[in-house]
Amino acid sequence: MNMAMMRLRREDPRVVGSFRLHRRLGAGGMGVVYLGSDKKGQRVALKVIRPDLAEDQEFRSRFAREVSAARRIRGGCTARLVAADLDADRPWFATQYVPGPSLHDKVADEGPLNAADVAAVGAALSEGLVAVHEAGVVHRDLKPSNILLSPKGPRIIDFGIAWATGASTLTHVGTAVGSPGFLAPEQVRGAAVTPATDVFSLGATLAYAAMGDSPFGHGSSEVMLYRVVHEEAQLHGVPDALAPLVRACLAKDPEERPSTLQLSLRLKEIAAREAQGLADVRPPAPRGAETERPTGRLADTYPERARRRQDGQGTPPPRGRGPAPRNRGSSPGRSTQGVPPSRGGSARDSSPRGGTPSRSGPRPTSASRNTTRSGTGARRPAPRTTGTGLRPANPRLLRQRLFVFVVVTLFVALGIALVQGCQGSG
Repeated sequence: MNMAMMRLRREDPRVVGSFRLHRRLGAGGMGVVYLGSDKKGQRVALKVIRPDLAEDQEFRSRFAREVSAARRIRGGCTARLVAADLDADRPWFATQYVPGPSLHDKVADEGPLNAADVAAVGAALSEGLVAVHEAGVVHRDLKPSNILLSPKGPRIIDFGIAWATGASTLTHVGTAVGSPGFLAPEQVRGAAVTPATDVFSLGATLAYAAMGDSPFGHGSSEVMLYRVVHEEAQLHGVPDALAPLVRACLAKDPEERPSTLQLSLRLKEIAAREAQGLADVRPPAPRGAETERPTGRLADTYPERARRRQDGQGTPPPRGRGPAPRNRGSSPGRSTQGVPPSRGGSARDSSPRGGTPSRSGPRPTSASRNTTRSGTGARRPAPRTTGTGLRPANPRLLRQRLFVFVVVTLFVALGIALVQGCQGSG
């Protein structure tokens, strides 16, 4: 039954019993369902029987027994019966209005449910069917369009439609499209129905929720009914966690199907396990405190050095190490932590943060940081090289050479002056 709201038609009543009708919710094989409300504003789903069925005394008797049984159903997985009038020209009954889409519409609009959701819905429906069967009622037309997904959980609606029409009127005009794919084989054969009949329908419904399609495919009513009786259900899209249980529900022999109580317990276990599996695969949420917590790594303590290392620049050699080879730079990325001081050196020299601070100005290259040690452990700069590979002069040696050059120049100039003076006097 299509539960989409529609405007009232000209032939529709405006008031039934003490209820005012507002919208059409849908139509099925037994009658039309309306959205109504009482004087207190309580909303109901009110079903009015078709005129042709209302004239059938046998139908009236069956309808009366069905309403009497529905009054005995206790449980939160069904729409509670509010009121009924079995003696009206067109018998009717009103149930609690359940907001929310049907399972059929949910899957059609958003696609198949995951294994955890299918198991959770199935567990709730199984538990509801336990209460239904304890009241002596067999639904006989359980299908996705007869399950409403309310905020408080799934609800079973439309009790008694298939029971009222019977297996001989499955192709009657007004029968909901898709029903043949959810009816049990014993219903097709015209045999007696039992609670196992609803178990078969529940299995087909869960397969639809997991696959987005009937397990017996599509086709005419005759083709679908033949497949239900003679062919195995196709469960290729059902998750592995659910497939064995769904297949057991769809057994041709009613005696081989699990009971609703067994289904409820098993589906609860599957729902809990699958929900835990979904929680395990979710990535953990980032913790803000850890993003600012120092880790003690070099990149955290010296961000500039880490950046230089990532850019491919050389890193200064560790301080307090032994004599470095000439004309070689230090290996990039080498740490000095944990290296003991060399013989004759001080602890300050061997510390990675000790030693003399570097001079201001551009950071020296790794080659210019090489050092040598004297016999007393004092550190002095190692000989430097120029860009051409030649060794530049020592500043002290330059001063000595400059002094000698000046002295020699003075002596030469003085000698030349003396010579010129002697020639002038002669």
